[in-house]
This record gives sequence, structure tokens and C-alpha cells, in this order.
Amino acid sequence: MIISKYPCLVRDEIFQNMEISELLMLSFVSRNMKRLIKSSQKKRLENIRVIKYATDGMDNLCAFIPRKPYEDIIMRFEKPDETREPDFQLNVSGKTIDFRLCTRERNLPENDFHFYPVASVHRSDRESTLESIHKYFLDFFGNSTKYYWKKEFYKDLQCYVPTRLPNVSLCIGTYLHTPFTNIENLENFFSSSPILQLVQLTIFSSKRPFNPESKFYQAESIKIKYCDNMLPDVLNHFQGKQAFITCNECEILDLIMFVKRWKSGEAFRNLEYLKIELPPLDFNLVLVQNIIGVKYIEAKKQPPKHTLPRVFDWHDLGNTDPITSHSYVVRESDNRVASILIEERALSFGAWDKTEEEFLKMVD
Repeated sequence: MIISKYPCLVRDEIFQNMEISELLMLSFVSRNMKRLIKSSQKKRLENIRVIKYATDGMDNLCAFIPRKPYEDIIMRFEKPDETREPDFQLNVSGKTIDFRLCTRERNLPENDFHFYPVASVHRSDRESTLESIHKYFLDFFGNSTKYYWKKEFYKDLQCYVPTRLPNVSLCIGTYLHTPFTNIENLENFFSSSPILQLVQLTIFSSKRPFNPESKFYQAESIKIKYCDNMLPDVLNHFQGKQAFITCNECEILDLIMFVKRWKSGEAFRNLEYLKIELPPLDFNLVLVQNIIGVKYIEAKKQPPKHTLPRVFDWHDLGNTDPITSHSYVVRESDNRVASILIEERALSFGAWDKTEEEFLKMVD
């Protein structure tokens, strides 16, 4: 069957009923086939917002399209199997790569199978192979697709991090048992990595905090759990956009000083959203708000709802939890506003790219 010989309507219908992984594999056949697929499936390819590089259940690197209720594998990368010949070879961005074809049943209607290519990647040639395939992805899927390299580890901080893949954001998740004493290894890992899109840490305690200049504080987004002694340092040094923190220890003074530093323009110029889940605290809310210098929207009016897309989320790429509060603060240096909600067990802080006058116009 020579698909390119079919009438356009028939050919387009064939393409439309193929999986993205199958279209990708078919596009390797020739430049003309790749052009036909990109032209016919332009809107479909543009609707792919994210491609994620991550390991599967067998610790093989895969390229996924995140979807619910499952993630579509569009390609898997494995060490060469010396006991079997590859199914075929393809020229990808000028590099000849061995492939085999894999099928996976998706627990959908009967006889519904998902086909995707498996690329052989020699350890000594890993970087150039991934670089060639990623270059192909950039051209095939277009400029609107975001790429994430997701790595989770638990004990060993040694992991492969790509250095030559353009437009790829690095996202790290780790679970560090108590007591965690090897903070230097974690610091070295951060320092040798590109700026991180997301750092997700579950860390119960450590002997000392991160260095104030650590790349950890430069991550676009951080998500931390059980940071018994980390909160003051995070609130002093974080330079990114979004922070999600669950802590077992907190002083109300740390929260006051955070808001005051934001208001003065001294720090947190990039901050969009902060949520801290707190242990039970005994404090006078009115007194704290007076110290901070909170302003109020009239109780009978409806304040605007602050929410925005998460920088990165492991699961559904959703929005931040909405903040609807009658309380707000104003930054002195540029008159920008942040909604603030202080509750018994949480502080929510959402910065608006609006002056106080513009913000108040959104109040119903």
C-alpha cells in the first residue's frame, strides 16, 4: 500500500485514524511522507502541548504524551539487544538508528493496540542519539510543544541529565529519608544541572540548609514536603515563580517577613504563586494582618479569583488552587498587587500583574 498515491481525502482519513506514535514512525519513511503528515495533521500536532521524557515501569526512558486516563508512549529508548537483529533502521536527523516495533494493548476496546518504535541507544552514543531524535521531534511537532525531562530518584542522586537537548526543561523529584546528612551531594547535583523547571523534594530534615546561591532556589517551581528546618531559607532565597510547601514547623514571624520583603520590592520579583500548608499555629490574625499592612475589599463585594497554569505538574498539568480573598497587599516599588489569604493551616499568596487601580476594577 503506497499511501502517498491515494486521493487526498482518503489519505487524510487514514492519517486521522492513526496514533501519533504511528504517524511519527511513518514520517521517518521519506521527507515527502513527513511533509504530507504535517500538512494533513497540522491542527492535531499543534494540539500536543507537552512531550515528556521519563522512565517507564522497567526503568526504560520513554517519550510520552501526557493524557488522561493514560499516557501515550510515542517512542521508547533501550539498550541494544545483542541476541536479536533490529526490525529496521532509520535515518533520523542524519544519524542511522536501529529500531524495533513494539505493540502494547491499552485495555480499551477489544483488539485496540498501540504501536510505537523502540530505539536502540548505546550508552557510549546516548547523547548524540537522543539529540538526533529530539531534533526530529522539534521539527515534527512544531514550536508550540513544550518538552520536559522528568527524573525521580530515591536513594542514589546519580542520574543522567541531558546537556545538549534544546528547549527541554528539567524536572526532578526525590524522596530523602531522615536524617538526611548528604546535602553536599544534592548541592553538587543541582550545580551540575541546567536551571530546573521543577524540584520536588520530600525531605524530613537535614544537618544544614542549602547554600543561598544554590540552583535549588533558582528553580522555576518548587514543591517541598516535611521541610522541618527549610522554610525560613526558602522564604529568604527563592527566586522562582511558584512554590508549594508543606511543613511541620513554622514561625509566624517567617510569614510576616516574607510578605514584608515582597511588599518592599527587596525580593521575590518573579514570584507568581506561593502556598504553604502549615502546622497548627496560635496567632492573632487581625494583629498579623495589621503588621503586614493588609488592605481590604469590602465584604459585600466579590474579589477576583487568582489562578494560573502551574509551571509543571507531574500529573494533569492543571492550574494552581484558586485564591479568592478580600485581603491584598501592594508592592511599594511598582504598585503591583498580591491576593493574600491567611488561614489557620495555610497561607496562600498570588501576585497579579496589575496595579492596585487595575486590580480594584476587577472587583464585582
